[in-house]
Amino acid sequence: MSKFSVLALLLLLAAGGVGLVLYSTGDPVPDDGGEVNIYSARQEALLKPVLDRFSAETGIKVNMVAGRPEGLLQRLRSEGRNTPADLLLTVDAGNLHLAKEAGVFQPVESPILDQAVPPHLRDPEGHWYGLSTRARVIIYARDRFDPAGISTYADLADPELAGKICIRSSGNVYNQSLVASRIAHYGVDATEEWVRGLMANLARPPRGGDRDQIRAVAAGECDLAVVNTYYLGGMLNAADADRQAAEAVGLIWPDQDEHGTHINVSGAGVTQYADNPENAVKLLEFLVGEESQNWYAAVNYEFPVRSGVPVGDTLVDWGEFRADDLDLALLGEYNPQAVRLMDRAGWR
Repeated sequence: MSKFSVLALLLLLAAGGVGLVLYSTGDPVPDDGGEVNIYSARQEALLKPVLDRFSAETGIKVNMVAGRPEGLLQRLRSEGRNTPADLLLTVDAGNLHLAKEAGVFQPVESPILDQAVPPHLRDPEGHWYGLSTRARVIIYARDRFDPAGISTYADLADPELAGKICIRSSGNVYNQSLVASRIAHYGVDATEEWVRGLMANLARPPRGGDRDQIRAVAAGECDLAVVNTYYLGGMLNAADADRQAAEAVGLIWPDQDEHGTHINVSGAGVTQYADNPENAVKLLEFLVGEESQNWYAAVNYEFPVRSGVPVGDTLVDWGEFRADDLDLALLGEYNPQAVRLMDRAGWR
């Protein structure tokens, strides 16, 4: 049994199997390709087809432990040089920045990655690279709300919207990064004023995930909500009541006449003590290839980081939009200020 298999099994037993998934490419692959071991904050179902394809093409076996971002980072820090992980894959630039600051990444030099991933979607020193993007947008109830007066995030603080907005808690890194982006653009004082106005307009205390916000708008608990696009895409393509809820809402691309809609990434970096760094880089390069990028868009409803890649019907139906080209490394740098600001402003 490999170093990865032994430690991963111990981790699974220690965690009681809760929130942790072990994965290994099931199909036989050539023995000479070696292996690559991933700690992933993304669900197995979102990655398995791509990982299987990578193994089939390269002969490199992929082993994966899936868990929550904060748990995986803590595990990497605790394991230190003994970690079996070669690659940490997580969501949100804020989490990627935390991992870099914790010293669990090593810088990578790859012309393929540098060419495929725009500078603002990767760490300037090569510690992490964005693999897909998602936009944080405003949704509204089609049957009872006129979206004509809403075109910016700033509009969410308009007193006329009192009692109309749903949003998840300040503990969610997606919201922290949205606030961090506004600090980068407008400064702390203006952003805090905006957050206070937003909090004054809530229809209910912040709770639930992004899907819950979509369901709340459809159910009439609020008229507006802030969500990531890929949650909406997944619900639109579901076969249950979630599809009806998603079809009941419309989408607004905020700030199209200003700096553009706030975006974020899922991304990955090679771990500091990787046993298989070359295979880890090969996997990163595979994940920014056209085939993988197209799969992300068609199946996960995320936008490619690589330009010129076709996307699925759902993303096409939403139309083109202007994305904010803010350097996403700033989202991590401003995260502590964003968290303190949200606490002062009463965002719980």
